Amino acid sequence: MTGKVYIVGAGPGDPDLITIKAIRCIQEADVVIYDRLVDSRIVNMIPNTAERIYVGKSRGEKVMPQENINDLIVNAATSNKTVVRLKGGDPFIFGRGGEEASELSKAGIPFEIVPGITSAIAAPAYAGIPLTQRSFASSFLVVSGDEDPSKQESLIDWQHIAAFKGTIVILMGWRKLQDIITSLLKHGMGPSVPVALIQWGTVPLQKTVTGSLVNIVEESSKAGMAPPTIIVIGKVVELRTVVRWFEKKPLFGKKVLITRPNNNTSILSDLLEREGAHVVSLPTIEIVPVPDFSDLDIAIKQLDAYDWIIFNSLNAVSALFTRMKQIRIDTRSFMKAKICAIGESTAKALERHGILPDLIPDKYLTSSIAAQLNKNGVSGNRILIPRTNIASNSLVEKLENSGAKVEQVTAYHTIIPETAEETILQLLKNNEVDIVIFTSSSTVKNLLRLLHGDTDLLNAKTIATIGPITSQAARKMGIEVNISAQKHTIQGLVSDIVTYYS
Repeated sequence: MTGKVYIVGAGPGDPDLITIKAIRCIQEADVVIYDRLVDSRIVNMIPNTAERIYVGKSRGEKVMPQENINDLIVNAATSNKTVVRLKGGDPFIFGRGGEEASELSKAGIPFEIVPGITSAIAAPAYAGIPLTQRSFASSFLVVSGDEDPSKQESLIDWQHIAAFKGTIVILMGWRKLQDIITSLLKHGMGPSVPVALIQWGTVPLQKTVTGSLVNIVEESSKAGMAPPTIIVIGKVVELRTVVRWFEKKPLFGKKVLITRPNNNTSILSDLLEREGAHVVSLPTIEIVPVPDFSDLDIAIKQLDAYDWIIFNSLNAVSALFTRMKQIRIDTRSFMKAKICAIGESTAKALERHGILPDLIPDKYLTSSIAAQLNKNGVSGNRILIPRTNIASNSLVEKLENSGAKVEQVTAYHTIIPETAEETILQLLKNNEVDIVIFTSSSTVKNLLRLLHGDTDLLNAKTIATIGPITSQAARKMGIEVNISAQKHTIQGLVSDIVTYYS
C-alpha cells in the first residue's frame, strides 16, 4: 500500500513566510526530506516522531544526485507513509519539483504540490525593491543563472532579455555574474542600468549591494558577497532608497547570543528577530530532572499543608507540575496555599496549569519580594520554595527573619551543557556575536566557567541583563554591563536593547 507525498515550498528563509498548509503537512509527516536552504527554525517544526532525511546541495560538497533523491521519495512513499519533500522557496521555480512530481506520477504515487513564496519576489521586497511600479516597470522576468550543464545549447536568450523593458530577476547567478553582465552589455543593455545583489534575502543576515551594470561586479567584491545571492536588474532598484524597510529595523544585522536554556528561548528569540536581530542560541545552562525524587515527592504529597508556595521561575513550575502528573496528584492540592509567582513568565506558566497567582511582585529584587510577602503577614506561615540545586538562599533568610517557616526542595538541576565550551569560544573569537544576553545569575557564572574566567572576550561585546540581580552577579565577576532592563521581563529587556541601539 502506498502513502502520499507533499512537495512543499518552505519559502525564502524567514520562517514566518511559510504557509499554513505547509506547516500542517510538516506536522502530519512520517518522513521529511529537506534541502540546505530550508531555515533551521522550519526544520525544528518537524515532529520528533518523523524521520528526517537531509539531501542538501551546495557547491564544493559531495551531494546526492537528483535521480537518487527521486528514488528516495518514491521508496519512502511505498511504505504507506506520509512524505513531505521540503524545498526552499517554491518547488516549481528552479526547484526541480516538477521532475520529482513526474517520477511520482510514473510510479502511481498520489502527491500534492504546496507552493511556497519564492525568493525571486520575497528577497527584493525585503530589500525595498518592488519588482513592478507604475512609471518604472509593468512586468518582470525570472531567469536561472545556472542552467543544466548537460544541455546541448542554452535556453536563455540573452539578446531578448537585454531588450526587456521590465525588471529582470536572476536566481542562482552569483558565480556567473561577470558572464551575465558581459552578455547583457554585449546585446545592447545600457551600462547605467541599476543592479542590486541581495544575499540571504528575508533573514537578518541579509546584505544588499547596489550599483550599475558597469560597476556591480566591483561593488560586490568590495562587499564580500557570496551565495545564495539573487540579482535584480532594472530601474526599480532606484526605489530602494525610499522603500527599504527591513534593514531599518533597530537591531538589523546585530548578532545576539542568548545564554538561557533551549526550552526558554522561543519568546526572547521571537521578540529579538522581530526587531531585526540574528539570534544565536547557546545555552550555558541545561535544565535536567533531579536524580532522586524522594524529597520532591514528599513536598508534593503535602502541598495542602503549606500557607504559601513561591515559584521563582517557569522551570520550577514545569518541574513541579511534571512530577505531580507522574505521581498522579492534581491541582486540587493547591486549595489551601497562596501562590507567589516571581516574574510574568512564571505567572503565565502557572496560569496554563489553571493556577492564578495571589501575588506577583512588581520588583524582582529579593528585598522587594520579601517586603511584599511580609505585607501579607507571613510570620508563622509555612512556605515552600521549589527551586534549582544552585539557587541563592537570600530570600529564605529574609523570610525566616520575619518569622516564616521556609522549606526548600530541589525540583530540578541546573548543569553546564557538555558541548558548549568550544562553540562559545569560536563565536566570541570570530566576532560572530555583537550582544550577549544574560537572563539569570547562573547563566553568567556558567558562561565564565566555559571561558575559564576570561572576561576580555565578553567586555568587547554589548552585555545585556534582565535586571539588577543578574547585573550585580556579572559585575562581581568583572563583566561590564551595558544594558540592565528597567522592567525585569523578557519584553522589558528587548525594549531596553532596542532603545540602547536607537
